[in-house]
Amino acid sequence: MYSPKRRGDRQEPISSRQSTNHDSNSLEEKEDNSPEIIKPNFGLSGKLAAESNKYNGVALKYQEPPEARKPTKRWRLYVFKKEEQVANPTSNGVPSISYPLIDCLHIHRQSAYLLGRDRKVADIPIDHPSCSSQHAVLQFRQITFTDSETGEQKTDIKPYIIDLESSNSTFVNKKIIPTSRYVELRAYDEIKFGFSSRDYVLLYDELADTEDISEVKSV
Repeated sequence: MYSPKRRGDRQEPISSRQSTNHDSNSLEEKEDNSPEIIKPNFGLSGKLAAESNKYNGVALKYQEPPEARKPTKRWRLYVFKKEEQVANPTSNGVPSISYPLIDCLHIHRQSAYLLGRDRKVADIPIDHPSCSSQHAVLQFRQITFTDSETGEQKTDIKPYIIDLESSNSTFVNKKIIPTSRYVELRAYDEIKFGFSSRDYVLLYDELADTEDISEVKSV
């Protein structure tokens, strides 16, 4: 991601030309629990952070936590764009709204992805004027938990999102998330930034390959 120690290995900004080919696998059910909200560890602070936490000459608002890990699942963001068509006589004057799929972003190659308008530092550029230059971060974190059946301590790498005190907020499933807090994401969650007309649906490959992707976006 954009941690100063890792920037040398940083991927180029994700292209809109990435492939949407899938490998078929089994379907897993989405968990129904409410998103987990955890306060992040911002790492370095003060002058040391100011001197080290930069990329392409830009001071970064965020630094990855110690538990950052690359995901073991092949996560993807499916991008849908809201389109409103002019009303016609047969629709009683009501414009029709559709959400065509316009992109598929593969987000399993790094432990974190910065989203924002500043293309000097953004891993996933979001160009809408309502979005901030460093708007939010998708962060994969290794979490320790207790197996409810065996009582054993286990680990898992899960996706989280954190809003970087953006001007117009980050939304998960149409609800504003708090700033500067990790919010756990789950498959099928819908993410929106500011007032952008684009919605991002989170899936991993095994689920995506069993779905009609055009239908996973809720209206």
